[in-house]
Amino acid sequence: MKTFHPIAASLTCVFFATLTLLTASAAPEKITGEEAPVFRHMVCFSFKEEATEKQIAEITSDFLALKEKVPTIIDLEWGLSENIEPLNGDFTHGFLVTFEDKKGLEVYLPHPDHKAFVGKLRPLLDQVFVFDFTGKRAL
Repeated sequence: MKTFHPIAASLTCVFFATLTLLTASAAPEKITGEEAPVFRHMVCFSFKEEATEKQIAEITSDFLALKEKVPTIIDLEWGLSENIEPLNGDFTHGFLVTFEDKKGLEVYLPHPDHKAFVGKLRPLLDQVFVFDFTGKRAL
């Protein structure tokens, strides 16, 4: 089992939050603070060493299928870590789920398909990082 590194996890949190908030603008000083019309649910996973590539691919597919099963999801993006700096801890998979508002997340979390997904994920999961926020527009 991989060792949990709280400092690396904290740096990962700050990195992803900053990256997500600044993707619309190269100049951070131009952040307006104006709310965007979306709510974001950012999730990062690291899997146990015994999780196979097939199991991880199935988990990824199952996560993406939630977009068709949970009506409040308006967008779902994912990717593998491509960090060139060693700031992602052991997190390998990142997902960004977009809702119209926070109420969308409140429908998603107890949804039976989400609960079934979490039940399948949990035995393979080493670490999870979740960061939820209302988007802010950048100029």
